[in-house]
Formats: sequence, structure tokens, C-alpha cells
Amino acid sequence: MNRLGISAVFLLFFAISSAALQSDIPAQAARAGSPKNIVVLIVPFTNASKAPGLEWIGEAFAEVLGQRMQSPSIFMISREDRLYAFDRMGIPANARLSRATLLRIAEQMDVDYVVLGDYNYDGTSFTAHSQLLNMRRLHLLPAMTESGSLLQLVDIQAASAWDLLREMSPALAVPKQDFVAETKDIRLDALENYVRGVIATSSPERIRHFKEAVRLNSNYTVAMLALGKTYFDLRDYASAIDWFGKIPVSDTHALEANFFLGLAAYYSGNLDRAAQAFSLVAERLPLTEVYNNLGVVEARRGKSDALEYLQKAMDGDPANADYHFNLAISLARAGDTSSAIRALKEAVNLNPNDGEAKSYLDSLTRAGASRPPLERIKRNYDEASFRQLAFAIQNAQEAQMAHADPKKHAAMHVEEGKQQLREGFYEDARDSFREAASLDPQNSEAHLGLANAEMALNDFAGSRSELDAVLSIGPNPAAYLALAQLDLKEKKLDAANEHLGQALHLQPENAVALQLKQQLAAQSGSAAEAKQ
Repeated sequence: MNRLGISAVFLLFFAISSAALQSDIPAQAARAGSPKNIVVLIVPFTNASKAPGLEWIGEAFAEVLGQRMQSPSIFMISREDRLYAFDRMGIPANARLSRATLLRIAEQMDVDYVVLGDYNYDGTSFTAHSQLLNMRRLHLLPAMTESGSLLQLVDIQAASAWDLLREMSPALAVPKQDFVAETKDIRLDALENYVRGVIATSSPERIRHFKEAVRLNSNYTVAMLALGKTYFDLRDYASAIDWFGKIPVSDTHALEANFFLGLAAYYSGNLDRAAQAFSLVAERLPLTEVYNNLGVVEARRGKSDALEYLQKAMDGDPANADYHFNLAISLARAGDTSSAIRALKEAVNLNPNDGEAKSYLDSLTRAGASRPPLERIKRNYDEASFRQLAFAIQNAQEAQMAHADPKKHAAMHVEEGKQQLREGFYEDARDSFREAASLDPQNSEAHLGLANAEMALNDFAGSRSELDAVLSIGPNPAAYLALAQLDLKEKKLDAANEHLGQALHLQPENAVALQLKQQLAAQSGSAAEAKQ
């Protein structure tokens, strides 16, 4: 379940309390967190239709709504955690829940909202009703309805997600039509195969459905991730690496994919590939398990930076005995026996039943040197806890900025967006830049950043609109350069040359523009040759 680890709780308390002390907001209120930091449980929708073959759609609503509603401020309870909670309470996974049972589950899972609903198909029209159960007020909000043809199911689900998000956050900035348009590339038959793979009870069946989903939708990265995980669980590491490796580094699931790719490569003995994968994750997400695994791999490769990564893991979670154990091994290899002994004593203190740590400590204490055991790799991936921590810190910053000048507040979101853009979190960056632009509509950096984020997400129309907003504020070489790059993506060579010329007129020595000029010249030459 989505719960913060011990180290995360400590850092969260420290960060929020520090921010609260620097503002006029009581620390107790700050520690309580912003109401925007929401945990949501989605239960499969009820099939109210008599049409055969539509049972899978109930789980499809839980899957699609969870993927579309997930954000830096909204944490969705995963299907695995939902099933675990059901199992602990003795409830079958496919049971139709009474309102009382649903309340009991939600209370046990400590969620803020429950999403529930039903769907019907009369042979012509498909109708979905979705509702929010506010667990803090114990209030069931009125149902929201979306309908269309069965072939429009993906759009109906996206529209339902927008309705629910808008109910939870009335200030939702993205227009409904834009939100729904983001699902345009998902085919209904691919979605059906993906969901049937999710609910399948055997690995061969799961693999068959996930592969068919990817065949139908070649860029269906959610299905690729599921395929990789299925092969990983089967210990078919070569196939797992292949599927994890197909997920682009710019994709929302890239970090999780590369974490498991690193594990698969490690278990198959490909330490170079493991180091590459773990490094990619560590650069964007400072998780202790990632630092630990990168340190373990680097130690096996005989690299000097192993100790640095293992120290980072231990500093990030000093209550984890394995991190002290791994650090001790690297310290002993480096010849620092006294520090290794101290680390091992702490590991034994944290886990008195660790016979391997006790044995190694005894051998180091008696002989001063011993053949070290193998370091311990971590298989858990807890991005959700990190994001909860990051958002809680952001809440504290927002509390500080609540009464600040809007321009200053916008500038803070611009800096957040720039960092998210550099790290590849394009959707998060888009949200940050949107917030900045709403606070300060004349902030050209906010519109430019939003244009770049939308370009990275292949929303070319939205990107052009934001670049027009930049240029309405005043001439901007970066905006003209971005327009030229957008033109190039859309193979509009004449427009690209025109915009590039405007960028170079304002900034003749711009290295990126000069490089793009060479690229355009080469493409224009190739196009001219093709016409001859």
C-alpha cells in the first residue's frame, strides 16, 4: 500500500516543519498537509448491462481511471494493494460490494476518496455513471454521466476521469476536450487485451493478451511494462530486458521499467546494462533502493563510486539493516575495517536475527580481515512514497507562497517546471507551467516552458498556442527556435527556415539555432534531390 517508509516520514516531518517555522502558518497545520494531497481507491465498475462479453469493462474503468487520474497530488491505490486489502478481509476479488463493506475497506486503507460506478449498454449507446465517496465527510456525491457508442469507450472513460478530477479539484486547468484528446492513440481492442491480461490467472494467458495489446497498439507502454514484469516474475530475464528496453526514456513508466530492467540485467549477469539502467533512474529519482542497487552493481564491477552510492542509501534510510550491511562490505573492501565493524554492529542492532551479519562481524572483529559475503540487492520499487514526500514538501512551499505576490509565486512554479522538464517528467512540468501561467499570464517563461512540455508530449497544437502566447508578449528567440523545431517535427521546412531566421536575427550566436540551421540545410538539400 502507498505508505511512507521510516526515512521518508522523518524527512517529510523535517521538511514540512522547517517550512512551517519560516512562515506564519502553525506547524501543526503544515504537518497536516494540504487537502490537495489526495489518496484515492477505485473499485471496478458494476456491469448493469445484459449484453454478453462486457464484464472486462468493469476492471477497465479501474485501470484507465487510475492511469488518467494519477498525478503528483493524487495517489491511486494500485490494483495489487486493493486485492491485498480484499484478501485480508476475506472478500473475493470480483465480489459486488455493499456500501457498508466498501466503507469498511476504505477506512482500513485510509483513503480520502473512493471512486465507484456502473455502466450499461443497450446495443446502441454505452452509458457510464461515476461517483465519488468523500471519506473525510462520509458523503456520497451525485453521479456523473458520460455516454456514447461502445467504440467510444476510451473517450468515455477519459471524460469520466476528468469529471472526477474536476469534482475533487474545481480549479482543474486543463480543458475537458484536451484531456480526452490525450487518449486518442488507445485502441479499444488493445485496451480489452490489456485488461484481460491484467485479470488473467496464468502467466501464459497474461503474456498472450499483453502481446496482442502491443501488436494492436505499438506504443502501448503500459502493456509493455506489464509484459516485462510478467517475464521478470517467470525469471525469463532476457525477455524482460527486451520489453523493458522498448519503453522510451521520456515515457511516464520509464523509471519503473528501468528499475526492473536493472534487476533483470543484474540477475542475468549483465552488470554493465544493470548499471546503465539504475543510473538512469538515480539521475531522476533519488530512491534509496536505487542508490543501493547501483552501489551493489558498481561494487561487483570494481568501481570506486560504489561506496558513495551505498552511503547515500544508508543516509536516506538509516533504519534499514541491509543498507548498513552493504556499506560495511564496501568499507571492508576499501580497507576501513573499523568503520565496517561499526556499520555491521548497527546492522545487527537493527536486525538481531541476521546470522550472516553476525558471522561477518565476528570474523572481522577476530581476524580484522575476511572474505566478504555478497551484497544485498533490493527488489522493491517505491516511487509513490517518494512522490508523496515531494508533494508534501511542495505543499509546505505553497503554504509559504499563499499570500505572496502572484508574479513571485509564478516564478516558483516556473523553476519547478524547468527542473521537471530537465528530468523528463513532462506531465508534471506541464502542470507546473500551467499553474505559473494562470498566476501570471504575462510570464513568457511559463508559456515557453508549457510549450516545450506539450511538444515533448506530442501535443503540437497546444505547443503552438503557447508559443503564440509568448510572442504576443514580445519577440523571443527561444520561442522562434521552438517553433522551428515544431515545424521540423511536422516536416514544414519552409516555415522552419522562416522561424529559425527570426530566432537568429534576435540571437545570431545561438548554438542550438546554428546547429538546427545545418540540419535544415541538409534536409532541404535532400528534399530538392528527391524532386529531381
